[in-house]
Amino acid sequence: MKYKPLGNTGLLVSQLCLGTMTFSDGKGIYEHIGDVGQSGADELVKASIDAGINFFDTADVYSAGASERTLGQSFKNLGVSRNEIVLATKVYSRMGRGRNDVGASRGHIMDAVEASLKRLQTDHIDLYQVHATDILTPVEETLRALDDLVRQGKVRYVGVSNWQAWRIATALGVSARLNLERFTTLQAYYSVAGRDLERELRPLLEAEKMGLLVWSPLAGGLLSGKFSRENQSPEGSRRSSFDFPVVDKERAWNVIDVLKPIAEAHGCSPARIALAWLLSKPVVTSIIVGAKRLSQLEDNIAAVDIALTEDEIARLDAVSELPPEYPGWMLATQGADRMGDVDLWASKTSHTS
Repeated sequence: MKYKPLGNTGLLVSQLCLGTMTFSDGKGIYEHIGDVGQSGADELVKASIDAGINFFDTADVYSAGASERTLGQSFKNLGVSRNEIVLATKVYSRMGRGRNDVGASRGHIMDAVEASLKRLQTDHIDLYQVHATDILTPVEETLRALDDLVRQGKVRYVGVSNWQAWRIATALGVSARLNLERFTTLQAYYSVAGRDLERELRPLLEAEKMGLLVWSPLAGGLLSGKFSRENQSPEGSRRSSFDFPVVDKERAWNVIDVLKPIAEAHGCSPARIALAWLLSKPVVTSIIVGAKRLSQLEDNIAAVDIALTEDEIARLDAVSELPPEYPGWMLATQGADRMGDVDLWASKTSHTS
């Protein structure tokens, strides 16, 4: 296992993170995700730690708190010392029927953190992430609440998930202006079948030295090896009944057509190659992998030992390339002569006025 700093901090996290959305009582919408009970969770957590994973991600909303409770109990059952792990959870989603049982207001954050600490059986959360955009709460209010939690020692770092680039940039500016704790990480969807993050979010993360935590690296199982152009709804696959996240299917089938022969050359599953492609991207801090069975987890963990060749990465990059989009193509055209001698007015040079 390899480790990277969590954003622009000195805290080291494993390049793979165990996601615990599958830790569930099997009720509600999460029945589509998994129903891993306590004994199964203990097995997965132990295997992760044995493989060198020190990073664990959950959220209060996962099975209405059952994921946090199960994860916290696993650490206790296995005798895991608190300082051996980096624990991440999230706040925002509805946790009750009340008007204020949802959102990123100071009121909800302060209530939610206490509930998460209790369920996780810990006195602090290493990374506390705002799970979604709150269209009502001013960003200053959210940031002040998070800053207070850091100063109180209940939270050590703060992050955000599923936010637009402009909104993150605004929040970072507010943090700098008011001397408040800044977002250290972004948790976002990214896969070789869904590279939209590269348009605006990746440049922001690189410029601001924020860490990227990847969720759904296999595009909801689409890149697991079960799906193909000929078999688009395999029986028993979660994605067959719960088509998420959103993916350009035609591009995805093309990606899978390239993934499979590369996997065969390495003698492994397409899933491992999809994960190895992500691990080759410098912007990625850690990939969140979830599993319902030990065999799934072990296969994902083995991705850290895959060394893709430059040609293999180039083939995957080419088949998954995003179509040109404004203003990206305009920037590339107008900036072409900044690092070399390029005659934009030559007949052989394509340009746009």
